[in-house]
Amino acid sequence: MKIAAPWHSNSAHTPTGYGTQTKQVVSRMNADGHRIMVAANYGVEATITEFEGIVTYPRGFDAWNNDVVGPYFDDWSAQHPDHRHMQFTLFDVWVYNSPRFDDIPTVSWVPVDHFPVPSPVADFLRKPTVTPIAMSQFGRKALEAVDIKCHYIPHALEPVYRPTGRVKIGDRMLTGREIMGISDDRWVVGIAQANKAGGGIHRKAWAENILAFSIFARDHDDAVLYLHTERFGAMGGWKLDELIKAVGLKEHQVKFCNQYAFRMGIPAEAVAAIYTGMDVGLAATYGEGFGLTPLEMQACGTKVIVNNFSAQPELLGDGWLTEGQPFWDDAHKAWFNIPNIGSIVDALESAYQAGRGRSQKAEKFVRDNYDADKVYDTMWRPLLDRL
Repeated sequence: MKIAAPWHSNSAHTPTGYGTQTKQVVSRMNADGHRIMVAANYGVEATITEFEGIVTYPRGFDAWNNDVVGPYFDDWSAQHPDHRHMQFTLFDVWVYNSPRFDDIPTVSWVPVDHFPVPSPVADFLRKPTVTPIAMSQFGRKALEAVDIKCHYIPHALEPVYRPTGRVKIGDRMLTGREIMGISDDRWVVGIAQANKAGGGIHRKAWAENILAFSIFARDHDDAVLYLHTERFGAMGGWKLDELIKAVGLKEHQVKFCNQYAFRMGIPAEAVAAIYTGMDVGLAATYGEGFGLTPLEMQACGTKVIVNNFSAQPELLGDGWLTEGQPFWDDAHKAWFNIPNIGSIVDALESAYQAGRGRSQKAEKFVRDNYDADKVYDTMWRPLLDRL
């Protein structure tokens, strides 16, 4: 029997990690004959809409849709009486408090970026109505350590992420370096992370990574830092210009992405060209439930630097691991891991000494393990059949 279900996450047209995974999986589920609609907690307000065949219901008044969990499920189930009824979540589950989670069969594709698993996450996943899917091997092991049985399905990438020499922008064909506004003689360190804070914690380690680059750049006049992110702290993040000034970086040592284009949405093909134009990707953070950016970069043949904690090391096909120290997140009563600044500097130096060039090892690693069609065919389809 086919499934009819709301999918609670970012809308499928948003270029966030949750948005891209929503589009990727829901479009394939619907192509298989299931009837999945997206209950958007970000990206759509005040109207029911449709994007590339995916029906999308708007965000509720509650920030995480707790007020519409029941009505959306009842509405969609009534429209599809001959289907198996359930719902999916692709988000942090500690935000959910609707009592309807106690009676609606729920499949939660869940990020785990702390250790141990925070109690609110474990409590939700222990509900008899909930079927957990860990999106990383780290998450699966952490859940099993607290006696929570779960499935494992990783996030995955569409083939748009591949080495890309030039891409059409308007009426011109541009390289990634030309899009970035960086000449070919510069050695580019790229960071593509969200600039936002949660509970006062800047999980993406902006301060540590930028300070480490400033130390590295003292001995490398050709190095430039490209920041693919929001610049001014509009989402509760850092005002990055102030941080850059504080560490002593000069104007010629830092480039930001075009802020208007970033807000409007840069096409994935252009992002692939940008990644291809980087010499190394820097993505060492406090913790990741998954972490798509290092995979996207490696799919384009760019080696990456990630921290040796949470899902990060399992996503490293070619590059360098930093070491860190535990950091207590009191809000979740669990540990993050702060990447050590000296370790980041050492990794940058190793990347510089390794020289330029695309990494076929990185490309193959992503292709073999995280191809969207392969992950859906070998993992999602069997699980949906069992559900």
